[in-house]
Amino acid sequence: MSLRTVDYLLDKAAACERLSFDEGLALYREADLLQLGMAANAARQLRVPGRIVTYLVDRNINYTNVCTTDCSFCGFYRPPGHAEAYVRTKEELGQKIQELVDAGGTRILMQGGHHPKLQLDWYVDLLGYIRANYPTIEIDAFSPSEIDNFTQVFGMSTREVLQTLMAAGLSGLPGGGGEILDDEIRSRVSPKKQNTAGWLGVMREAQALGLATSATMIIGFGEALEHRLRHLLRLRDLQDESLREHGNGFTAFISWTVQHSEMTSLGRSRHRERYGATPHEYLRHAAISRLVLDNFVHHQASWVTQGPKIGQVSLEFGIDDFGSTMLEENVVSSAAHDTYNCMNEGDIHAFIRDAAYIPAKRDTRYNLLRVFENPADSPAPAPLKHKPRAARKASDTIPLRPSLN
Repeated sequence: MSLRTVDYLLDKAAACERLSFDEGLALYREADLLQLGMAANAARQLRVPGRIVTYLVDRNINYTNVCTTDCSFCGFYRPPGHAEAYVRTKEELGQKIQELVDAGGTRILMQGGHHPKLQLDWYVDLLGYIRANYPTIEIDAFSPSEIDNFTQVFGMSTREVLQTLMAAGLSGLPGGGGEILDDEIRSRVSPKKQNTAGWLGVMREAQALGLATSATMIIGFGEALEHRLRHLLRLRDLQDESLREHGNGFTAFISWTVQHSEMTSLGRSRHRERYGATPHEYLRHAAISRLVLDNFVHHQASWVTQGPKIGQVSLEFGIDDFGSTMLEENVVSSAAHDTYNCMNEGDIHAFIRDAAYIPAKRDTRYNLLRVFENPADSPAPAPLKHKPRAARKASDTIPLRPSLN
């Protein structure tokens, strides 16, 4: 492809004009990284003009680590009956939520494994407890793959499950479990998890019912650029459909790179050198995602996997949101040794300001709660927290599947 053609496509994408599959693939393969960043930033300014970068004060909470899906990249889950398996009590979860309330938080993101035995009443009781005791906290919970598991355990349809959980207090669905929305990759790295159509189908139902939803993506499974583009276009198609039919699509898109070590089946594979992605690849993908997903307003940084400095750089590659404080993160950090798992508001403010932007606190649907134009109004930063993990004993690890050997 000629430089003139690449320049034409960059100009087209920067103006938020729609790219075809082939055009997006051409830019992904051939455009210069910095040119991609400039185009993505121009598109960002059309969608979210100005120097404000948003963030959310929330907490990631895991109600159980019991799971039967055995994803190759997961070091968090434990099979039923494992000595380290747990199901949190309402009181344990309530203590975590109270700590969030004390920190000025507005939302929990609550997820767990695919538990084979917990019944609908358990989840309804939990949501009711949270809503009654912490009425100011939005409850975003249960990824599409968890909802799929619920339909099988409860013997109910997706819509019936969602409506019941909404009546109990659910306000949104996180975008976990998306990974790569292409069954060629999913069948290799997570064959027991719902397929592409299943993930999209749950989100379609959730959006039709008015729930807040987000879209995610993980790169670095040894996939081709074509797989990545198909993922993005499937999200774009569903966004078109949901906005047209219901006026309620995905609130944001976030991508990150797969993390692996000896704590995951993927990291113990003899092909492990094929997996993972560099910060350069992450920035390139962030920019391409902004340009291809022309109907997504907000794109979020992944400081958890990339570190806060690359998070800062990503603000010049189409990103307009710095993510959330989290307070704790247990899933991604269970797959690798060197991830960040917590920032306070002061940390986030400092990184946003250091990149020459203005921090603004938001809620789940990106309504601004407070803009901190004056640096004197920002809380003080605290030391950043890494969460190093000890290597798992051989007796605790899950055997490799033939597809990874």
